[in-house]
Amino acid sequence: MKTVLITGAAGFLGSHLCDRFIKEGYKVIGMDNLITGNLKNIEHLFKLKEFEFYHHDVSKYVHVPGKLDYILHFASPASPIDYLKIPIQTLKVGSLGTHNLLGLAKAKNATIMVASTSEIYGDPLVHPQTEDYWGNVNTVGPRGVYDEAKRFQESITMAYHRFHGIDTKIVRIFNTYGPRMRLNDGRVLPAFIGQALRGEDLTVFGDGSQTRSFCYVDDLVEGIYRLLLSDCHDPVNIGNPDEITIKEFAEEIIKLTGTSQKVIYQDLPVNDPKQRKPDITKAKALLGWEPKVSRAEGLKITYEYFKSLPKEELYKSEHKEFDDYIRK
Repeated sequence: MKTVLITGAAGFLGSHLCDRFIKEGYKVIGMDNLITGNLKNIEHLFKLKEFEFYHHDVSKYVHVPGKLDYILHFASPASPIDYLKIPIQTLKVGSLGTHNLLGLAKAKNATIMVASTSEIYGDPLVHPQTEDYWGNVNTVGPRGVYDEAKRFQESITMAYHRFHGIDTKIVRIFNTYGPRMRLNDGRVLPAFIGQALRGEDLTVFGDGSQTRSFCYVDDLVEGIYRLLLSDCHDPVNIGNPDEITIKEFAEEIIKLTGTSQKVIYQDLPVNDPKQRKPDITKAKALLGWEPKVSRAEGLKITYEYFKSLPKEELYKSEHKEFDDYIRK
């Protein structure tokens, strides 16, 4: 039985990855400091002998006894609210945390994948975004703590690959959604659904002409799994190229939820990207991968998940903190 360490295991993506690797017959070691993760996402795994959990911050020295075949580094805050609350920790997990885990991969002779992001492209001047585009990023803007953490993460990962010969993978993740997202974390999809469930008007920032491309979590996990087992060391975009404007997306959510609320407009946040659409030519060619779940199908599943949450989840104050962040 091969063993995989998954950091950020109690988060949205990390928990789905734990499920997938358990299903594939791996022993899974989950690691999370729970600063944004939630044990509820993985509590169903605690009864399994193939699963262990370490409550640990990867920005500190990481020790895992025994053999490791794979490391998936998915520990990182991943929403604007988190950048506001914990900017230093965001930078540290991308730099110190990645360094620690690359060292662990070297010591264990393990393959390591790091979770990068479409945010390394910044507010892109190239559309759709291809892996050879270097990006347009404001290093000192409010989003810089996340963008630059991920850009450094890619650089040090490639340095370990070239200098130490470590088997490394870099996945650039575009907007992803599905069950276990935090309802009020500031990202557009849960924000819209949360507002609809609370009977609030849906807030669109800017004029709504900016675009996003949403990938259902099961599709993303499949792409990640294939990339991990591939021979590719360069970054690969994994996302859904089905692009939609934010205004159109808000209208889709209104139709899905049956809310009678309207769309209202506020100022666009600083350095908010105007366009997001992955070029997945590389993923198709190297991995034989492309998304399968339509947005209509994925949204229906996700909406049913959010509707099932306790009411106290619906009225957590995180959405107000995001509004305060926008005004800054």
